[in-house]
Amino acid sequence: MKKVRFLGLDVHAETIAVAVAEPNGEVRSLGIIPNREESIRKLVKKLGPAEHLQACYEAGPTGYVLYWQLTALGVKCEVVAPSLVPVKAGDRVKTDRRDATKLARSYRAGDLTAVWVPDQEHEALRDLVRAREAAKQDQLRARHRLSKFLLRQGRRAPAGIKVWTQKHQQWIKEHVHFEQPAQEYTLLDYLHEVEHMADRMRRLEQAIEEAVKLAPPRMQEVIQALQALRGVAQISAVTIVAELGEISRFDRARELMGYSGAVSSEHSSGKRIQRGPITKTGNAHLRRIAIEAAWAYRHRPTIGAALRKRQEGLSEEVKEIAWKAQHRLHKRYRNLVAAGKEKQKVVTAVGRELLGFIWAIGVQVERNSKRIA
Repeated sequence: MKKVRFLGLDVHAETIAVAVAEPNGEVRSLGIIPNREESIRKLVKKLGPAEHLQACYEAGPTGYVLYWQLTALGVKCEVVAPSLVPVKAGDRVKTDRRDATKLARSYRAGDLTAVWVPDQEHEALRDLVRAREAAKQDQLRARHRLSKFLLRQGRRAPAGIKVWTQKHQQWIKEHVHFEQPAQEYTLLDYLHEVEHMADRMRRLEQAIEEAVKLAPPRMQEVIQALQALRGVAQISAVTIVAELGEISRFDRARELMGYSGAVSSEHSSGKRIQRGPITKTGNAHLRRIAIEAAWAYRHRPTIGAALRKRQEGLSEEVKEIAWKAQHRLHKRYRNLVAAGKEKQKVVTAVGRELLGFIWAIGVQVERNSKRIA
């Protein structure tokens, strides 16, 4: 039986603090090395053989580069969730060396929770989707600056013109002017930024469409199938797949709900059971998509023209799941509102259940693809 040495790595942009948990129980720091491929290769050669090593480090801004480097060298590596690393209540000293030692000790004890590491296709798609999400946030900020500037100056669009439509922007260009040159320059700058953000959004959404066409067939099937759900169009479906990878890696729908952080927190002791707001200790991008899509289920079940078009060519099993989701989630929304719950909390609850239907469709399509393959 081979003796495994467990490595804890505290990774930063320029350095990596290394600690090792030996099979005999000793846990010691090995110092700090440069975060360079050559240094990592030397470390593995020094501690090897590679098949006797298992390494872990916390997910963070350095991404998965170290994971791919160690895997290529034959070392089993796991990226762990930082929020789930055990912390001693009385420990008030934090250094890179101590963090690496704690990781090595906890990894050997099996107390760490690994996160999913995306493959190249999912990581590329996720980068593009998150770029689009960042652009959307920048667009909202640009619009907010312009609208508040106009509000401060008492400039309001005539009745019948909706904000941020072409008519609205045309009205600003033709009818909003200022005597002071400084204010005119400010208006032009804010307006230019709003138009720039709109062009940026169009470019990124077109890039997402092209990326989906070049994605593996199995990924395309899941993206198409998820669009059978009300409130889940192409951008939402692509985001879900990019953030989750293979949906069937979750054994149950509840695991997916927990992964999103949309489940209720709990603090119970003895006979006292106390549940609070959602934990938010999960994938925030997935949670946002689910809650945004959940607003669609406040309306009565129906299949409109856009939804019918998205469902063309899909299997009857997928359509049946999507139709069942409409009835169940609308009923859930209506009952919770009737009970006097706040609408935002109601939509959050509906979004959590929507993740269950997302799981059901994803598992259905992925299993069918495996059988065909």
